Amino acid sequence: MEPTIKVRVARDGEWAAVKSLILHPMETGLRKDPETGATVPRHHITRIAYTHNGRPVMVAHCSTAVAKNPWLTFSFRGARAGDRFAVEWIDNLGGTDSLELVLD
Repeated sequence: MEPTIKVRVARDGEWAAVKSLILHPMETGLRKDPETGATVPRHHITRIAYTHNGRPVMVAHCSTAVAKNPWLTFSFRGARAGDRFAVEWIDNLGGTDSLELVLD
C-alpha cells in the first residue's frame, strides 16, 4: 500500500510547527459518477490523531464536509530532538494508516 501520510515537523526551540497532508478521496456520498450516474458511496476520514511521545497534541474529528486530501497545520510546545511524533487516521470504512518519526 502506498503511504497516505506526508508530514513535516520543523522545530524552533521548544516549538514544533507541523504540516501534514493526508491522501484520501473524502467522498460525501452525494456525488454521482459521471459515467454511470450511480451515487459514489460515502468514504471519508473520521479521525486524525497527532501524538508527541505518546501524548495527544491534536485530534481532528472529520466529516463529509472536509475536502479531498486534507491539509492540516498546527504548532505545539515541548518538542525536543529525539522525541517521537506520530500521525494516525481512520475512515468510516475502517481504513487506517499511521506514520511515526523521530524529531531532529
